Amino acid sequence: MTKNRRRRVRSALSAVLGTVALLAAACGTEPAAPARTTTTATAPVVDPGAGMGSDSISIAVPGSLAADFATLQQGFRGTAGLAVMPVGGDKMVTFGNWTSGPAWSTIKVPLAIAALRNSSAALTSATAAITASDNAAAETLWQSLGGGSSAAAAVEGVLREGGDANTTVPTVRTRADASIFGQAEWSLADQARFAAHLSCVPQSERVVGLMQQIIPSHRWGLGAFSSAEFKGGWGPDTSGKYLVRQFGMIDSPSGRIAVAFAAQPDSGAFNEGMTMLDKMATLLSGHLGELAGGRCP
Repeated sequence: MTKNRRRRVRSALSAVLGTVALLAAACGTEPAAPARTTTTATAPVVDPGAGMGSDSISIAVPGSLAADFATLQQGFRGTAGLAVMPVGGDKMVTFGNWTSGPAWSTIKVPLAIAALRNSSAALTSATAAITASDNAAAETLWQSLGGGSSAAAAVEGVLREGGDANTTVPTVRTRADASIFGQAEWSLADQARFAAHLSCVPQSERVVGLMQQIIPSHRWGLGAFSSAEFKGGWGPDTSGKYLVRQFGMIDSPSGRIAVAFAAQPDSGAFNEGMTMLDKMATLLSGHLGELAGGRCP
């Protein structure tokens, strides 16, 4: 092995060990949700100020979240992604091959915060939009902000306060069968970063509280955690295949952690996407001791 190659390998291993140390350190057409080893893992190198890391190397990390996620993903027929970071922190770890897509109903969280800042009379609609993912209620919130560019700017303002410097909200309808705001392109990394700072955002308390009151039929995925404050989103692409995603905050032994994950099964079936999120939540529950938690400053 040449000296230059040895240097590259040492640098790559250092990057991976640093990542592993961190582990130890819907708004459109939404259906009613139904009731309810040693491996080679890819450990992404993530820039906390950027989106999902694209550079990665392979290394055997038996028993770690990275290794177990890789094993789980091998059993999925479709794409899936997971991003985790401490609440109030700035270091993120990501897994999987799904990186970005429409926000669907997850965008109702910053929308509700913006609407409640504008008027406390929005509380009834905000409650329905968050706890039951009610689309008509979310549309009422959007119109209360003036609709179009005014509403989009208000929602983007909340996203920026939550640390998401990239996501933009459409000002006009891009699909006849979906809301304007639900078609915002929201990457997994940007969503996890927003979740990590959501409870630190001024006047977010009422909406975060509503995220603890999700109706029983929507309590899959992160809903399995009794400590979860979360919101889901789901909807079909133009070919009818569903994307299913969630984000929120849960407890770990060292504090609160922010989680964003998503699944898009090859079958396009909503139920299969929901099951993939359930499996990722179960996997996460077995590795909480590895994850660094935090609190708002």
